[in-house]
Amino acid sequence: MSDATPVRANGGRGGGGTDPVGGVPGTVPRSWWIYQGTGRPLHDVRLEDILPPPPPWRAFDGVAPRAADGRPPADGTGTGGAAGVGDDPPTEPPAPPEDEQEAARRLGAAPLGVRAEAEEADLVNAAILLRRPLLVTGRPGTCKSTLAYRISRELGLGRVLRWPVTTRTTLRSGLYSYDAVGRVHAAAAGRPAGDTAGPAGAGTEDVGDFLQLGPLGTAMLPHRLPRVLLIDEFDKGDVDLPNDLLDVFEAGEFTIPELVRIRARHPVVEVLTDDPGRGAAVAAGRVRCRAFPIVVITSNGEREFPPAFLRRCLELRLPEPDADRLAAIVAAHLGGAADPRTRELIDRFVERSRHEGGLAADQLLNAVYLATSSTYRPGAEWEELLHAIWHRLDAAGST
Repeated sequence: MSDATPVRANGGRGGGGTDPVGGVPGTVPRSWWIYQGTGRPLHDVRLEDILPPPPPWRAFDGVAPRAADGRPPADGTGTGGAAGVGDDPPTEPPAPPEDEQEAARRLGAAPLGVRAEAEEADLVNAAILLRRPLLVTGRPGTCKSTLAYRISRELGLGRVLRWPVTTRTTLRSGLYSYDAVGRVHAAAAGRPAGDTAGPAGAGTEDVGDFLQLGPLGTAMLPHRLPRVLLIDEFDKGDVDLPNDLLDVFEAGEFTIPELVRIRARHPVVEVLTDDPGRGAAVAAGRVRCRAFPIVVITSNGEREFPPAFLRRCLELRLPEPDADRLAAIVAAHLGGAADPRTRELIDRFVERSRHEGGLAADQLLNAVYLATSSTYRPGAEWEELLHAIWHRLDAAGST
């Protein structure tokens, strides 16, 4: 089943209309959708009540062990690794932390006000049901990254785990980081003066204090409900990264060699996670998921990915946002989309974007913010400023 052909969509417009439930304009929802594409949180229903079990080939059985002292971590947030230790029952991982400030920064304080296109909602829901990564492609500025935040807000899945990819990114950096130098320094500082027997600071420091799970590693913890993982600008990564990542996605688990080596002496180790102030108990150096995360991978199309990787993904190409969607984006972030100046700017932006080969939605937000502020003065100076704000995004427009 892992070689299933990916489902693809071109991001064209779906059927229009108004949702009879909630009065949200846009595509009429399908009966099987869980994610509705409105950005509005689920109402009067819990995700666990409507999310069906995964396909047999995508089912994982990770559980969260208790901490080394037999209790959850002191902050009550232990989320653990692959299996319980001894006869202790596994702990129930808590809900992920909220990050409404970041969600509002990405999406605006209010819901978008229009429903996603049918192709977008189809692919998001298929990825959720099949427990497969969603590869989102499109021109820069088409709101690819915000899709992860919209999914999380609508389904109530808490803070988005964001893994930004660069040319120096490795699989390990997404899974975990280990501060070996810091541990050596802490060990040296903790050894009593004149103590020359044994390794420096042996037994005086906890390896878990120097090991932190990355966004990918945190997403693979055995949560009861899936975490939302955003792998941003994946096409900027090393050529081997897709195949390296594929192994983790197929296995639903990974190991931490630094903890595997000490598993006999320390069967359970508490480590830090990507969630601020949160920890996790990892058993025998192995982390295995329970609910496969909702993975949104964005790409600007700068290079091709291996066929083996594409076969395991569902692929969605986002279209250029039209005037109505841009108006909804402006209203969500700034309000006042019906203001004549705002509507005029949106229409001019659409035309300019078509002429320049594509502009980013945040360039429109910048212009609307200035135009509706007290600093706005119509005239030649404003036109020059607008030209600078709406600069081209490709090499031909760079300075």
